[in-house]
Amino acid sequence: MYHGIINIKKEKGYTSHDVVARLRGILRQKKIGHTGTLDPDAEGVLPVCLGQGTKLCDMLTDHSKEYCAVLRLGVCTDTEDMTGTVLETRPVTCSEEEVRSVVESFVGSYEQIPPMYSAIKVNGKKLYELARAGKSIERKARTVEITEIQIEEIALPRVRLRISCSKGTYIRSLCRDIGEKLGCGGCMEELLRTRVGNFGLETALTLEEVEKLQQQGGIEDFLLPLDEACAQYPAVSVKEEGEKALKNGNPLHPSCLLGNKEAAKEIRVYDGKGKFTGIYAYRREKGLYFPQKMFLERD
Repeated sequence: MYHGIINIKKEKGYTSHDVVARLRGILRQKKIGHTGTLDPDAEGVLPVCLGQGTKLCDMLTDHSKEYCAVLRLGVCTDTEDMTGTVLETRPVTCSEEEVRSVVESFVGSYEQIPPMYSAIKVNGKKLYELARAGKSIERKARTVEITEIQIEEIALPRVRLRISCSKGTYIRSLCRDIGEKLGCGGCMEELLRTRVGNFGLETALTLEEVEKLQQQGGIEDFLLPLDEACAQYPAVSVKEEGEKALKNGNPLHPSCLLGNKEAAKEIRVYDGKGKFTGIYAYRREKGLYFPQKMFLERD
């Protein structure tokens, strides 16, 4: 079984679940999970966790993201992208200067209402399931952070954007909101995700490339090891007196650890042989490090 993270370039026409299903067939293993959905019509970076790497899915979902998107002004749809049903068309009378001003006004934090066609759950039901059943419900706005927006091209009614943002940001909804603020409405026409955390498009593999590597026996060279995926946490090793507690998944006393752990709330822990074993978090009230993610292989 493979363990680690593989950086997939999702192509148009595939859902994120489709990618996982294809990889299960290619790699001949069931334990695979993706780190956040991409719409079927969108392309780009989709980190996929393999084996024990599936324990890191929630961590990778939390990472910031970068996108290239095309905003189509003057068109409003039920899905907030061009794949949906057109609800309204309006003339685009704004100037390029107005477009630049409005786009730049979204940099920073803002309250975004997620789209009905999304995987967010309300009372146990995914919003897109309700939308497909013809239902629309009120959604609570969520605070998102737009770190940066670069306007790459304005060719009205289209605007090409490069966006850096926090987790939970819907680019479709950002396009909708920009269009509404300009008074003409808008939706997303194209989307390419170029980065998720440290995973960039330049190192992403298509499913066809993964299949060829599998046939050639070269997959391991393209897997990010589990500890490298957790490189943001200081590395420490366990002294001999802490080995038993480590193997049993018990809390660790700071005196049993070697490494730069001072002021670190979370650490990545290696055993005495240098094998990565897990992520531990410090609880001040207990004076101990408690396991958060464990990667021990049981005998």
